[in-house]
Amino acid sequence: MNLWKIMAGCGLLGLAAAGGYGLARLQPAESRLPAPPVADVQEGRRVLYWYDPMYPQQHFDQPGPSPFMEMALVPRYAGDQDPAAGVRIDSGMVQNLGIRLAPVLRQPLAEHIEASGVLAFNGRDVAVLQARRGGFVERVYDRAPEDVIVRGAPLVELLVPEWAALQEEFLALRGLGQPELLAAARQRLRLAGMPEALIRQVEQRGRVQDRWTLTAPIGGMLAGLEVRQGMSLADGQTVARINGLASVWLEVAVPEAQSTGLAVGQPVEAWLPALPGQPLDGRITALLPEASLNSRSLRVRVELPNPDGRLRPGLTASVRLQTGGGPPALVVPAEAVIRTGQRALVMLAGERGHFRPVEIRTGRETGQQIEVLEGLQAGQQVVASGQFLLDSEASLRGLAAGQSMAIPAPPLHESEGRIVAMGEGLLSIAHGPFKSLGMPGMTMAFPVEDPALVAGLQVGNRIRFAIEQTDEGMVIRRTEKVPEARP
Repeated sequence: MNLWKIMAGCGLLGLAAAGGYGLARLQPAESRLPAPPVADVQEGRRVLYWYDPMYPQQHFDQPGPSPFMEMALVPRYAGDQDPAAGVRIDSGMVQNLGIRLAPVLRQPLAEHIEASGVLAFNGRDVAVLQARRGGFVERVYDRAPEDVIVRGAPLVELLVPEWAALQEEFLALRGLGQPELLAAARQRLRLAGMPEALIRQVEQRGRVQDRWTLTAPIGGMLAGLEVRQGMSLADGQTVARINGLASVWLEVAVPEAQSTGLAVGQPVEAWLPALPGQPLDGRITALLPEASLNSRSLRVRVELPNPDGRLRPGLTASVRLQTGGGPPALVVPAEAVIRTGQRALVMLAGERGHFRPVEIRTGRETGQQIEVLEGLQAGQQVVASGQFLLDSEASLRGLAAGQSMAIPAPPLHESEGRIVAMGEGLLSIAHGPFKSLGMPGMTMAFPVEDPALVAGLQVGNRIRFAIEQTDEGMVIRRTEKVPEARP
């Protein structure tokens, strides 16, 4: 009997619970919504409108249930921050996250551009030695390609039979006392390609000089030696080529977005890893007419003196080009701009820790500053470091630049690394770990969403970037160049 009583009691309790649940399900939705906070209502402040926190851009004139979510609309009171205006972060968290602000200034753009370059031979300091007449190679001196030689160094000894016959005729006419005939014979020697120095030797010594030694007309690197002992030479055949080393060219790749204001004659300062602590001064000698399609950069030529031969073609250099600056402009730090591939954004800082994304239109760029044509005013402050965190938070809240978004952006995963190669629509990056993916650091190639994301980037740059995981794989959605420490 006790067992039956216990089972009956449990059944009644179950029916009561089920009935209560059913009654709760049958009640109108409004009766089940949480009541607005009493403290806010009793403050007596004026309500401007009601909104759904998940869709703050939509305003309602009356309280009630949200048409989007199963929750009550929240009042916004006069004097409160607009919930769709951005994100708010406590001042303590701002410091912990490493968020750094920078003012929007009206001033001339930075008067220098940071770039990289490579030393090359001076294309104007070249000597080519040729056989003026057909003959034979009697001797080749102990030289090899890439030897560094001085001016006047002997290279090859030649035998030219045609010259021997003309010299005999010239010597025979010397004793006739007819200056006109002697002058004509001397001219025939010149037309046969005989050097003036050899003609003077024949005239002074009074005998045939059937051999002639070719010497280096300039000092430098022996780029090529095309003959060997015993070879026969045709008219005009190349014997040797010499690249001078008295000066070298520094070919600098300047991103096209930063090339405005460059001109011939502007000063240049360079540092070579091979010569630490020894800055080199030069000037721009030419702005080459053809830009590099692969790196989207303008090629700038700088000539550097090389009296002691320390500057060797092929060495790399960090370069600072001094520009004219130009008229004052509205500028922000280059690191403050977030490029999405379709537009440029900055995170604008407001009062009491509020931040919101703002779309801007950019103009001229240097390595440190970007001109702002539209979107900002002088005196405002933008986030120069940590804006990726704020931009991700704004995306999750459905905030866009200048308007609100109802659909959150897909999650992005961030890392830092150095560009090791650039291809058509690809960036190969030696990157650190993606903590949000649990992915270790490695070197791999990523497709780029838009070519604008690689504007101003080049191999060797250190960047902060964000990727999105799609059905086709990981795609770069944002890039941000990390400034290098100046040597």
